[in-house]
Parts: sequence; structure tokens; C-alpha cells
Amino acid sequence: MIIKLKQWTILTSVILMISQSGLQANPAVTQLSDLKALQTKIEDVSKRVMPATVSLFSKKNGASGSGVIVSASGLILTAGHVVGDAEEMTVIFPNGKQERGKVLGANYTRDSAMIQIINQEQTWPHVAIGHSKNLKVGDLVIALGHAGGYDPVRTPPVRFGRLIAHSDNQFITSDCTLIGGDSGGPLFDLEGRVIGIHSSIGEKLSSNNHASIEGFRQDWDRLQDGKTWGRLGGSNLDDPDSPVLGVFTNATFFGGINIRAVIEGGPAAQAGIRAGDILIGINGKHITNLRTMYAQIAQHNPGDTISVQLARNQRNITRRVKLGRRSDLQR
Repeated sequence: MIIKLKQWTILTSVILMISQSGLQANPAVTQLSDLKALQTKIEDVSKRVMPATVSLFSKKNGASGSGVIVSASGLILTAGHVVGDAEEMTVIFPNGKQERGKVLGANYTRDSAMIQIINQEQTWPHVAIGHSKNLKVGDLVIALGHAGGYDPVRTPPVRFGRLIAHSDNQFITSDCTLIGGDSGGPLFDLEGRVIGIHSSIGEKLSSNNHASIEGFRQDWDRLQDGKTWGRLGGSNLDDPDSPVLGVFTNATFFGGINIRAVIEGGPAAQAGIRAGDILIGINGKHITNLRTMYAQIAQHNPGDTISVQLARNQRNITRRVKLGRRSDLQR
């Protein structure tokens, strides 16, 4: 009776969540048998995708999060802010097995990134890739991730909820409860196909943004080729005390990074850096992509002065820049 009562309580809370939303969820849930079938489906999907949901950790910068394997060769999707400036990450499976992963490309604006497991001597558990563009607000979704970081005494927790918003910038929002450590983990539809990657946690734990799988599809080749571009937005996952240059960038250009715009009154602007300049070096180190740029800046603190080498009008110039604080530029 106790088990049945617990099942009834769980199932009743689910049907209340659906009915109170006023939204049309798929599949339709109108009676207890529908809820039991839904619960069975969620359990089956969770067991199937669990082995491919991995924890990620960087020994270089201490960054950590989650990811999901989407190919037998060990290609992992995760969030851009999880990899940061790391070039390699430790991949930890739910059973504790560890492998090395090479960071490939990242679109920081969409908070998306790829990692490739280096060991190619075996096939890896993986999940199918779905579509998020055809989902409707109110559709049911399943979230996994190593909440709080990898824990050897439990598997990644399973969260169940609804899609509550679409946006035009390749992000979707769900009410699946997420916490730190879940970032980079997968969001699934009810068939077990990955439709998003956990990006930023909202002010409420039950309102969270996910990088849409459609964004990954659009950037797939560039990410696999190791290209990095864009910038992390002002989400609460950005360190407010991190050092910043105060520029907006485009893709790499002529062996450097094209500066699309500078923040008015920011460090770069005060140093005389202009839109259209090509950033080619920091403190004498050649900068070829955003990851190396972030890595160089991350070695300093706000208030430190760095030497920035630029290409402008077919000549090279150097500017001294006093780094700013991220939170100061976001006011």
C-alpha cells in the first residue's frame, strides 16, 4: 500500500502540473492509466539515455559540468561556458569510468560546444539527435545531468517537466528543476532524442534556458572543425568578477580575431581600440581564436594592464589595455 500510495502521489502531482498549466501537452493525460503509461515511458527513456550522460571536468581551470554523447565515436555536446578556455576535459561516465576528451569548437553566443573522446578503440554509448523547432509550448521533456557534480553513489538525477518558451536566438526554456553541475547536460523529448543542452539557470530553479539542438545543427561543421566564435551573454553563469576586454567579436579573420564593436567607455575603447581592428596578439602571444584569447585574459585580474597587438589598415599597432570587471560593463 505504501508503494502504491507513493506512486499515486507522484502521478497526481504530474496531472495537477499539466492541468493547472492550461497548456496542451503531448501525449494527452486524462486518467490514471495514462499517467502510469507516461511514468513507464519516462523510466524507459531515462535508463536508455543514462549511460551517455557524462560529467565533465577540466584540470586546467577547474571548470565542470555535464554533457551527452551523440555518436558511437564519442562526440559530446555540452555548453560553451562549461569548456571555457580548456583544451582538454576529463569525461566521467555514470559508472565512474574516465576518459580524456579533446575540446573541439564552441559558439559562445549560443553557449554550445563539442568535445571528442580521444580513445577511439571502442564504441561509446550514445543518444539520438532530435529536433526542437517542431516542439510546442507545453510539450513534456526530460532533463538529465550530474547535478552538483559527479557523485559515485548515485546516477545522474532525472527531472521531468514542460517546455515553457521558445526564443528567436536558438534557446528554449523548460521548467525542469536544474542546479549547478547540470550545465551542459541534455534535455530530451519523450522518445529519448536530445533536443537541447542546459545553458543558464534562471532566478527560479524551475525556469531554465537550454541551447537548442537546432543551433547545434546549424553550427555542426564549424564546431566539429574546432572553430570558436561569439561571446557568452550576461547570464548568472558568468563570473561577475572575471576580467574583460570590452569588445564584441566576429569570426577569425586574417589569422586573428575581427573586432566587430567595442563597448563605449570600456577598457578597449579607452585604450583606442576600434571596431574593424584585427586582434592578433596579447602580451606577445599570437591569438588565432577566441579560446586562446579567453585563456590569455583569464590569466589576469580586473585592473591588470595587458599589451594587445592589432592589425589596422595593413599595419600592426600595439595598445595597452587596463582590463575591466565583467559586472561593471553589464550595468
